[in-house]
Amino acid sequence: MSRKTNIISKVIRKILPKKGYVKISGSIIPSPDLRWCGPEFKDDHYYLKSAEGEANRLVEHFQCTSDSRVLDIGCGQGRLPIGIIRKLGSVNYTGIDVDSSSIDWCTQYIEQNNTSFRFKHLDLHNERYNKKGIKADEQFRFDLESKSVDIIYLYSVFSHTTEEDFRAYLKDFSRILDDNGKIFFTTFIEEDVPNFSINPENYQLKCSGPLHIVRYEKEYIFSILKEFGYSIIHFTHRNETNGQSGVYLSKNNS
Repeated sequence: MSRKTNIISKVIRKILPKKGYVKISGSIIPSPDLRWCGPEFKDDHYYLKSAEGEANRLVEHFQCTSDSRVLDIGCGQGRLPIGIIRKLGSVNYTGIDVDSSSIDWCTQYIEQNNTSFRFKHLDLHNERYNKKGIKADEQFRFDLESKSVDIIYLYSVFSHTTEEDFRAYLKDFSRILDDNGKIFFTTFIEEDVPNFSINPENYQLKCSGPLHIVRYEKEYIFSILKEFGYSIIHFTHRNETNGQSGVYLSKNNS
């Protein structure tokens, strides 16, 4: 290729809009430049395998079936629903995110071809992802009916959320979850550290920007969960993305 041809090709690539998706193994997934999480997720096969793994997580731990009602908060560009479609075909699924561009992608590439999947933008303030959103207060509620959800899934959401919003979410989860409802979430959890820290110094990751690392002391976060009426049914330490921990909860019905 001549130098002139190479320059023209670069100019054309800058002018033309980027293709926002990749087709792989019968699925449409977001293009690498749109994917969040670590650099390993830029690999198409790794991304697709991780999507299937998250769907399997709900099946194995929460007995998720095609009849289950799943709420995915912080759905991003649809990693979980992509996995669900591949493993279960369909569920009654709702995906929510404070990032409107992520919702736009999911609506175009997932919802239009899967009638049991729907996506909603949550215009809630988040210093990292939605600075112009509305701040949650004591009256905060999700736009969902009471007892309308069986499983709530939040991957790498509370790791970028203030404690105030964490508590606001937990409070309304008890309303929207049906009896015996289940929750899975990840965040940074350690022992022998301050109860709550934002971007702690000398931690396992180098902080970059607001709310990059939200860390809880283990017993402190467990006490919050108990306060809001949840039982811990499983806990894994540091085996999720970037060393986050995984927490599996059941709603108490008393």
